[in-house]
Amino acid sequence: MNSNWYKLILRMAGVQYGPDLLLKGIPVIFNQRGASLRLGSGVTVKSSFLSNLVGLYSRTIIVTRAPGAVIEIGDHVGISGATIYARKKITIGENTCIGGNCKILDNDFHPIEAEERNRLLREENGGDSETIPAREIRIGKNCFIGCNSIILKGTVLGDGCVVGAGAVVSGRFDDNCVIAGNPAKVIRVLKQ
Repeated sequence: MNSNWYKLILRMAGVQYGPDLLLKGIPVIFNQRGASLRLGSGVTVKSSFLSNLVGLYSRTIIVTRAPGAVIEIGDHVGISGATIYARKKITIGENTCIGGNCKILDNDFHPIEAEERNRLLREENGGDSETIPAREIRIGKNCFIGCNSIILKGTVLGDGCVVGAGAVVSGRFDDNCVIAGNPAKVIRVLKQ
């Protein structure tokens, strides 16, 4: 599919995007009715296997999943084969790079309690429960998120943070931190 046609489909689905949106391959972008999904100007979304030589496992997926959910992606952000999935709110600051196969998830996808999970499995619309834990994610500007990282609900990354490859990140981190590991922790503070 031609990326200009896809951009037209995005507009019809209520996705807002700025000028110079560059799509390499066709991502999966879905905006729930009553939600808000905005891509800034100069955003690059890589979704084809060879668009990033780190080796992408899948196309980029950007989804608002509940009415009132918000995804705001700043200007000049690069995204490679990542999943960005919001039930509440995810904000990504300008000039941030999101490495191959990253997951940014503001929710747990299922309730923690077994009884509630089982109840939802029996219902037709099981994924729409208000009992699914969700908390806002904020990623500052000029950040770098290494490949195969997972950013979990409630995470706040200050400006200029670097997340090491494969890190599992949860919590609040000040500006200019290098964060790595599982669970991720600060391993260095960069000069400002």
